[in-house]
Amino acid sequence: MSTETKGIHNPIPEAARTLQSDNGYYGRFGGSFIPEILVPAFEEITKHFEAVRYDEAFWHEYCALLANYSGRPTPLTFADRLTAHFGRARIYVKREDLNHTGAHKLNNALGQALLAKRMGKTRLIAETGAGQHGVATATVAAKLGMSATIYMGREDMERQYANVFWMKRLGAEVIGVEYGSQTLKDAINETLRDWVSSFETTHYVLGTASGAHPFPALVAFFQSIIGIETKEQILQASGRLPSRVYACVGGGSNALGAFQAFHAHDEVQLIGVEAGGRGQASGSHASRIAYGEGTPGVAQGYKTLFLQNQDGQMRDTYSIAAGLDYVGVSPILADLAERGRVRFEAAADEEVVQALQLVMKLEGLIPALESTHAFAGAFKHIEETTASDLIIVNMSGRGDKDIFNVAEGLRDEEWNAFIERKHGQYKK
Repeated sequence: MSTETKGIHNPIPEAARTLQSDNGYYGRFGGSFIPEILVPAFEEITKHFEAVRYDEAFWHEYCALLANYSGRPTPLTFADRLTAHFGRARIYVKREDLNHTGAHKLNNALGQALLAKRMGKTRLIAETGAGQHGVATATVAAKLGMSATIYMGREDMERQYANVFWMKRLGAEVIGVEYGSQTLKDAINETLRDWVSSFETTHYVLGTASGAHPFPALVAFFQSIIGIETKEQILQASGRLPSRVYACVGGGSNALGAFQAFHAHDEVQLIGVEAGGRGQASGSHASRIAYGEGTPGVAQGYKTLFLQNQDGQMRDTYSIAAGLDYVGVSPILADLAERGRVRFEAAADEEVVQALQLVMKLEGLIPALESTHAFAGAFKHIEETTASDLIIVNMSGRGDKDIFNVAEGLRDEEWNAFIERKHGQYKK
């Protein structure tokens, strides 16, 4: 291994074993349900993906950029004060917030952008919910000299306008989607419409491990670096594997990134934490599996568990975290849940806000609201553990982007007064 990629190991063999699928299916989920006009685009991606996943030259270029541009490997931090506070399991935090652009999203965006260049594409398009994937895509487009167009639901734009600002400054075109729930599922629909008429020059950088084959495997593959690093780091720190690994789940990319390296180790519990929103009884949530309300369906090119009504129409979703309010879930995770390999929990908004305050005050960390769901899930069941257990929480992103939502959730009157003062200054 060269000094350029020191500390980053090639996870191709492990990722390839973990993500075997039968014609794009994981159990009864997955597949490819796409319009005929997009078949050539998917065939092209599949062909090049199968080539690069075993191409050492491609992996060397990818890892060199991760090391020298993105800053990998990200550390695994022992949360000593949280551990002392609960007096139970030792708690470790995988710091994806320290990845360039502040989240795990760059791992995938960078890999797909390099793949796009190999296919001769000059333009990238992407959907985004919380805005982190949009920022990551805009960032790699700027770095690699490509143009970028980002689709984002108008509701999410209002909640995450700081990320909209940075996407535009990075040179991307940001298009608001103003129909439906104006959130992630609608942004995905609009990005697919763009791609239908532009795929000869454009690559769709899908941000999560969902969609038609090969996107679930492709995204999970590029995110596998998270778990590969984490496994090596926990073995170095403690000499053994963790008892539990927690990750938040919207579409599923950060969770699959964290889980893959531990998939073969049955003694390691894998726990995905969904958005419980205002609680199950309220109907205002985005929990497909933990609440048992997701039912099999086909939408946006693949089969998985969706929140839908009796007529098969997609339900509106809600979460304090814009990146978790997706109506579906990765077909890989749906299958792992059905087989009992991944356990799912839901964290309500109130639990998330409480967990965020605890993590900030005891560890000096500011996790994204999405990531804080994983902390809330871990804290909820911490009493089940003992001092001999090890817990890893994947902190998939940092919370700078959430300052408005957090201040609102905390009902911070000083912040409200500040916003009113600034508003008054702008009006003048």
